[in-house]
Amino acid sequence: GSENNTTNNRMELTAPIMALRKIKKKSNITIYTDSKYVKDGITVWIKKWKLNDWKNSSKNKVKNKDLWVKLENCCKKHNVSWKWVKAHADNKFNNLADEMAVLKTK
Repeated sequence: GSENNTTNNRMELTAPIMALRKIKKKSNITIYTDSKYVKDGITVWIKKWKLNDWKNSSKNKVKNKDLWVKLENCCKKHNVSWKWVKAHADNKFNNLADEMAVLKTK
């Protein structure tokens, strides 16, 4: 999908949210992402953010809190593991996702 007046980080968060919402039955899922922001955010940083009343290490409000909450809630419905892949490298499916994203913007 796409949105007007958005950021790449919001779209990187939206993708796994939409994918996880499509899976109705509790499942073991591996999500591959080239976004360290998403992977580290959902696996490490979110725990600290919640303890710090959604403030980051600089004591500023966490950006995209609405999407982080949605993503966390979606993950709770499944057993999700996260794998980071290098962008624009030799990962066939990552390259396919990039191609599809470019087509959507034209």
